Amino acid sequence: MSTPHKNELAVPVTAIDHALGADHAPVTLVEYGDFECPTCKQTAPLLKMLLERRPGRLRVVFRHYPLEGVHPHALLAAQAAEAAAAQGKFWQMHDLLFDNQMHLKIAQLRGYAEQLELDMTRFNAEIGDEVYLQRVREQIEGGNRSNVRATPTVFVNGVIHDTSFGLRALEDAVEALLDE
Repeated sequence: MSTPHKNELAVPVTAIDHALGADHAPVTLVEYGDFECPTCKQTAPLLKMLLERRPGRLRVVFRHYPLEGVHPHALLAAQAAEAAAAQGKFWQMHDLLFDNQMHLKIAQLRGYAEQLELDMTRFNAEIGDEVYLQRVREQIEGGNRSNVRATPTVFVNGVIHDTSFGLRALEDAVEALLDE
């Protein structure tokens, strides 16, 4: 296995990733995100808008990168999203977590799971047993290998895109690729 360059995605997208859009879309965005990150919350609707604007031409992948030192509830929120994913509702939980970003304590996470009509016995057991902690840690490690330093970090077709200039630059870069 070759070592990725410092601006390249180290872990290729696979079937186990959480993805929206066509599997064979010409443009794939991979976001390493944190459910307590305000900029990640702003990024989510932009990515959905791009998907809607270019059906079949874009795929969006979300990977966990909770910044535990800054966001005390992000790791648990990531595990809750994985527990929802196990019941086929990752993206619904993803949206609820961002919509309620200031309310990510365990009781609130359980409330979102109930709202999504998840099997609560299963959800509570999986959260209690930290069933998805390893998966989240693997995504963090993949982010580290891909030179992720902050959230959101977005890769466009496997190459890191600097979002420090704002989300408009990301939108423009994606649109330019799709127009090629």
